Amino acid sequence: MRNRVTSLEALEQVVQLTAEERAAWEPASQRFRMAITPYYVQLMDATDPDCPIRRQAIPTLAELTVSPGEMRDPLDEEGHLIAPALTHRYPDRALLYTTHNCAMYCRFCTRKRKVSDPTSATSHSDIKNALETIRQTPAIQDVIISGGDALSLSTERLGEILRALNDIPHVTVARIGTRNLVTLPQRVDPELCVMLRAMQTRNLAVYLMTHFNHVRECTEDAWSACDAISDTGTPIQNQMVLLRSVNDSTEAVIALNRQLLRMRVKPYYILQADLTEGIGHFRTPLETGLSIMEGLRGHVSGLAVPQFVVDLPGGAGKVPLVPEYRQKTEGDGTLFRNYQGRSVMYPGCFEAGA
Repeated sequence: MRNRVTSLEALEQVVQLTAEERAAWEPASQRFRMAITPYYVQLMDATDPDCPIRRQAIPTLAELTVSPGEMRDPLDEEGHLIAPALTHRYPDRALLYTTHNCAMYCRFCTRKRKVSDPTSATSHSDIKNALETIRQTPAIQDVIISGGDALSLSTERLGEILRALNDIPHVTVARIGTRNLVTLPQRVDPELCVMLRAMQTRNLAVYLMTHFNHVRECTEDAWSACDAISDTGTPIQNQMVLLRSVNDSTEAVIALNRQLLRMRVKPYYILQADLTEGIGHFRTPLETGLSIMEGLRGHVSGLAVPQFVVDLPGGAGKVPLVPEYRQKTEGDGTLFRNYQGRSVMYPGCFEAGA
């Protein structure tokens, strides 16, 4: 973390910047800070501005454009606060904002309004009040510990939060939101693993949610970090953000998801990029995600097929999108199209005992 690339001068030492990237540096960094770990820098192609790793980390002029419909807080997380740092958008789930820090500041971040901004830092009293609010809200059974990056917290601090949740009878699931497995896998050290193993109790199931977006992020270091986490009994699930010119093809998603399964990471979501200001250049048409889903279903193991979801603006929540396989209803049956394009009739009713 101390050796992150955070200045134009340092970046030019390791990457051959284009004139556009150089011009974007100051105005884009003023809107959303840049920081890249040395580990993630070495995954980049230093000479190719279209490198899928590089595109996720280095500012471009496109970030300065606010497209129609984009918002500072597209999911209305602030409007659904029920306590400082605690967003309650779904009946049984709540998001606990624990830190503004990340190992790397991803250019497609949905919380640009808060992440990397020290003024949005969460105090100990904020977290204490949020935990008390959770205690007084029996409907909340699942808490997402997020930020920023939850693994930017010290292991001691993260353990304190998990132990507090473990002591709340109606909270049965805690999810740790982190991209450190991708951008700083060295964060997964023995101390963290000991704490996670201790927190897998009959009272609280702890999951780790991460963001691998491209197969080139699935390095030996990342694999070792995932192994260490999995060996604690902590399941890992991946939420891939669908990004133009990064992973917006069936081939790219298949390569990523097959490798993730080898790493004991379950592909969970393909997320349509949110309506956050300045990320319109990353956003793909909805048809792109649907086409990818059609290319996955039936062609790869169901374990490698996540849900494609759109998180609706205004805090309306996630909705899944799937290709249309039902063609028409005929009599008491329904005609379906399978993954090969073949039409198959499925009967609509059965006689008892048949």
